[in-house]
Amino acid sequence: MRRSTTPALSLHGIDKAFGPVQALSGVDLDVHAGEVVALVGDNAAGKSTLAKIVAGVLSPDAGLIEVDGRPVTIPSASVARSLGIASVFQDLALCENLDVVQNLYLGQELRRGRSLDEAAMEDRAREILRSLTSRIPSVRTPVSVLSAGQRQTVAIARTLLGDPRLVVLDEPTASLSVSQTAEVLTHIESLRDLGHAVILISHNMTDVRAVADRVEVLRHGRNNGSFSSAGASYEEVIAAITGASRPTAVAG
Repeated sequence: MRRSTTPALSLHGIDKAFGPVQALSGVDLDVHAGEVVALVGDNAAGKSTLAKIVAGVLSPDAGLIEVDGRPVTIPSASVARSLGIASVFQDLALCENLDVVQNLYLGQELRRGRSLDEAAMEDRAREILRSLTSRIPSVRTPVSVLSAGQRQTVAIARTLLGDPRLVVLDEPTASLSVSQTAEVLTHIESLRDLGHAVILISHNMTDVRAVADRVEVLRHGRNNGSFSSAGASYEEVIAAITGASRPTAVAG
């Protein structure tokens, strides 16, 4: 897929403080359509804070946010969704007593007259799960009986109802088994193949190197390295995370 020269999302000089603690200082980040950008760093590096700013959960103290080259403000999660930004945080926010379709459409059900359009919701749910090459056997399976990996699949599928420009995934493989992790990584590749921009937050460098096109390092709330996933060594990225090297830009 040919990448647009205009990023789907651009962050310029993002600052965020919580009282005396400066969580982010002048952070820059570009993400293009059809690209997976891994955001990595040690604990308290600012990764989740940046993700919450993109998702509209937090507001930056300073800086510029652009969507498709247009300056925007994202004061709430609903505004983020209207801009085509979808996020999956670690808690997933799924209802275990509901099935897959009900979780996907919770709060945004389709109706035909006064009744729910169950057939349309089921068809769309199957279409989205097929696009992710999901292994969930039925869209009417209760979430309570799904594996951790399948629940992550449902959370990712829910973001695709609005055909987002950008999907933010916060530690999507945390606490998953090897097979479940492989399934989720396949879904991330599917998101890229479908043309979505993806921000992947992860501590797992094996997962990052498996699916990311580019790796962006944060350290103490600042940019501390930008690497091509294919061209950078594990040691180079770890050195940037730990502060053993100076900020590095992607070649070209």
